[in-house]
Amino acid sequence: MHATITTAPCCWGVDDISSPDLPDWRRVLDETRTAGYGGLELGPYGYMPLEGSVSASALAERDLSIVAGTIFDDLVSPANREAVLRQAREICAFLSTLPPVPDGRGQRYPAPYLTVMDWGHDERDFAAGHSDRAPRLGQADWDGMIDTIREIADIASRHGVRAVIHPHAGGYLEFEDEIDRLVDDLPVEEAGLCLDTGHLWYAGLDPVATLDRLWERTDYIHFKDIDRHVYDRVMDEHIRFFEACAQGVMCRIGEGCLDYPAIRDLLNRRGYAGFVTVEQERDPCNAATSLEDVRASRAYLESIGFT
Repeated sequence: MHATITTAPCCWGVDDISSPDLPDWRRVLDETRTAGYGGLELGPYGYMPLEGSVSASALAERDLSIVAGTIFDDLVSPANREAVLRQAREICAFLSTLPPVPDGRGQRYPAPYLTVMDWGHDERDFAAGHSDRAPRLGQADWDGMIDTIREIADIASRHGVRAVIHPHAGGYLEFEDEIDRLVDDLPVEEAGLCLDTGHLWYAGLDPVATLDRLWERTDYIHFKDIDRHVYDRVMDEHIRFFEACAQGVMCRIGEGCLDYPAIRDLLNRRGYAGFVTVEQERDPCNAATSLEDVRASRAYLESIGFT
């Protein structure tokens, strides 16, 4: 298995940029390097500085690459469209100034990517993982979201960045019917998928079967693992997705209920040699064990054949 293993700031609890408890971004870079990773994602817009050479210099000093930028925001509301398009322009402009990410054999599109996720809707946040009670978008709102995604993808393409859409627990792109609707409406030439093993499982899908079925649309992959005991408990609660994460529903790779040997076998059979990003969402107040956790996740993946 020749996939390149990277990580992301969410392993340190970096998801909500307004949180006063976020660790300094330089600590995340330091611990990424210490844990043996050669690259990571930028994290949410506004976390790492995008202007000037501060971030670029910090990355170079640690011999780290950025595999992807992130848009994690409301893609549905027309009033928010310009804000997410501005994010796309600034993130992709920054990514285009960085040294090229080393290509992995088997990459359909070279990194860096722009990982695009819908987020910010209470009615879906409290229904994360519950397809039966999650409201779906009507046609007009769906079409508006797809138009926004197309504009983001066009901006990314003009900067030499591949947009990949990430179905995410608690957003309006989570469940199987929504993923299929997205694939039907968004041509492969415009954008790909970033499938996340943990979010697929959380949404009631088999990660191996879903990756296999959507292989021709999948350009980039995230790995997570889920603590089944915590999951079973929070599924019986009225709880937001990141509140579940704060309770430890996401755990180290190899210590949860996902079958990573089966995922490895699928990636081997499919000849995947691109990037895999390890994630473990949590409350930033619980980031004291982040270094230990990302190191353990990497060691487990190496033990089952990932290099």
